[in-house]
Amino acid sequence: MDLVEYRDGVLHCEGVFLLKLAKRVKTPCYVYSASALTQNFQAFDTAMAQVPHLVCFAVKANANLSVLKLLAELGAGADVVSGGELFKALKAGIPASKIIYSGVGKTKEEIAYALKAGILMFNVESEAELHAICSQAKRLKKRAPISFRVNPDVDPQTHPYISTGLKKNKFGLPVEKAMELYEQAALWPEVELKGIDCHIGSQLTSLQPFLDAIDRLLFMLKRLHEKGISLQYVDVGGGLGIRYKDETPPTPQAYGAAICEKLASTGLTVIIEPGRAICGNAGGLLTKVIYVKDTGEKRFYIVDAAMNDLIRPSLYQAYHEIVPVRLPKTKKLVSANVVGPICESGDFLAKDRELPNLKAGDLLLVKSAGAYGFTMSSNYNARPRAAEVLIKDDGFQVVRKRETYSRLIQDERMA
Repeated sequence: MDLVEYRDGVLHCEGVFLLKLAKRVKTPCYVYSASALTQNFQAFDTAMAQVPHLVCFAVKANANLSVLKLLAELGAGADVVSGGELFKALKAGIPASKIIYSGVGKTKEEIAYALKAGILMFNVESEAELHAICSQAKRLKKRAPISFRVNPDVDPQTHPYISTGLKKNKFGLPVEKAMELYEQAALWPEVELKGIDCHIGSQLTSLQPFLDAIDRLLFMLKRLHEKGISLQYVDVGGGLGIRYKDETPPTPQAYGAAICEKLASTGLTVIIEPGRAICGNAGGLLTKVIYVKDTGEKRFYIVDAAMNDLIRPSLYQAYHEIVPVRLPKTKKLVSANVVGPICESGDFLAKDRELPNLKAGDLLLVKSAGAYGFTMSSNYNARPRAAEVLIKDDGFQVVRKRETYSRLIQDERMA
């Protein structure tokens, strides 16, 4: 998590001591750094300065309204994949003219909502979706702005669950099918061809897969130009990774320089869709040790955060660094599993982790949890979801209240 360090033996972020924050807000809670979010967004924006560009934040990574509002004020657009994400992006102040709508399963209601809102464009992922968009555009007497999402069949060398650019994945269109649909759609009055798009996956730690995908887009752009089809935008997606443990992903500067070098000659506006790389290391999850359990075979630190709060370790076997909020008096470490209260053996935040000798009441920070943390959380085991806190200007504000038991049942009715 950027901008976090120990001061007087206690972890702090932007001048806010996390011990005091946890005492006020309770745990578990997500904490986000406004400074880190700002610096990370500006790093991408600056890196793309060589070309006309738009940085569209991937809302699926973190959909908190205050986070989106902060990014909107910095000039960000949004990449959304549902009607709910579109609603939140608009509510947070991101102009519709800066919103692109991706995703393979847009419903007719979501398509109509986006058309009425006046989004920048749809990233179309199938022929069936194209017909659905045309049908809604005709019904609403609007012209739908579209881009086709191309599946370039590039291996992103990432976890298979977050790989999206291979032929076996559900996303995008094969190159030849996309070419066929571009030629058809160019003749239809209900649509306006605006761009071309690809997104090959998430948590990429090498530039080469990005560059291979862009080469395929350039090949298609050349063919489209030969057929008299001109576009305004080239969307290269997102997916740049962050450091969770010992990864060495490219910097935004290196990423931007490589993209600009490839695409500057096209004269098109370049869209990028970073999500994790903006908010991942700008946030963490505060949790408290409830019990220490030693079976003789294994030591367990049972904490009040669980897989319903942060599912990445259970779902992806993902590593998150975990550190004590207060430095221990001794540097001695013990091997332990950090687990939650959920009634599943798969409920863990870390396994066989070298940690200080903790006791009940001690606070921990699960780092690099600003992306795909709260957005993937649930009410499994009827657990209220955690609070969210934004740290800004040496102060903090609760930007989402902790759920209560009554909120768990507010939409239920007993038959």
